[in-house]
Amino acid sequence: MDTPYRTISVKPLSGALGAEIEGVDIASDLDDEQFAEIHRAFADYSVILFRNQSLTQEQHIAFARRWGDINVNRFFTGVAENPIIAEVRKEPDQETNIGRNWHTDHSYDTIPALGSILYAREVPEFGGDTMFSSMYRAYETLSPGMRKTLESLNALHSSRHVFGVMNGRKPDQSGRIGNPELATQDAIHPIIIEHPISGRKALYVNSTFTVQIEGWTKEESQPLLQYLYRHASQPDFTCRIRWEKNALAIWDNRATWHCALNDYQGQRRLMHRITIEGVPLKGV
Repeated sequence: MDTPYRTISVKPLSGALGAEIEGVDIASDLDDEQFAEIHRAFADYSVILFRNQSLTQEQHIAFARRWGDINVNRFFTGVAENPIIAEVRKEPDQETNIGRNWHTDHSYDTIPALGSILYAREVPEFGGDTMFSSMYRAYETLSPGMRKTLESLNALHSSRHVFGVMNGRKPDQSGRIGNPELATQDAIHPIIIEHPISGRKALYVNSTFTVQIEGWTKEESQPLLQYLYRHASQPDFTCRIRWEKNALAIWDNRATWHCALNDYQGQRRLMHRITIEGVPLKGV
């Protein structure tokens, strides 16, 4: 981050990660230099936020395609006109929200997603923020001995217990999450990865999709995994997005966790999400 940005204004959201970008109209044609600087901010901060972006669904899709191929979510209800956009919705009479626990999207896939592009169509009067945590900081603040131990380990991630038939989903998620028969994904990933863009080391487990350490039993795995989950959710590693209508955020699934707060009972929240395909993850 030593070289200043020339075509955009970048304001950090916290000391750990996240930045708000100003001076950008996503609906217009971004030139190559401006998009390259947006991409650099994404690499530098892991989460980037744009406010006051008036986007059609087609413009949202066009912007997403500049980042890579689109990953069509198997489980989320798609937008009727453009089903490659996933709908993240909570109605006033629904008690549960989607993504309320710390997680990283698609870690259950053999090739996890690069990231997600979330656009706020309708937001509550208060609440409904999204929290993010830096997995760079989570790794860097571990002891040298723990880092060395983790660098030799892999972990199993799965979609089965979250999206599958036996997940115990509450009735008010009907119409928002579906296709439990498609929840057959299992993947092995290094616990410590070398980030494919930045080259930095990051912790890559999460409490939603990580099942156990490879070669260990679930019982043996839990004490270490639970320690890592507590460690990685420390407030000093986080930033918080307070949503407004027409705000858009992009986050890096390889370098962050996120969770959606469920503190807006009786209000509607409607977000449109597009997920971008990633690359295979490498250990260190």
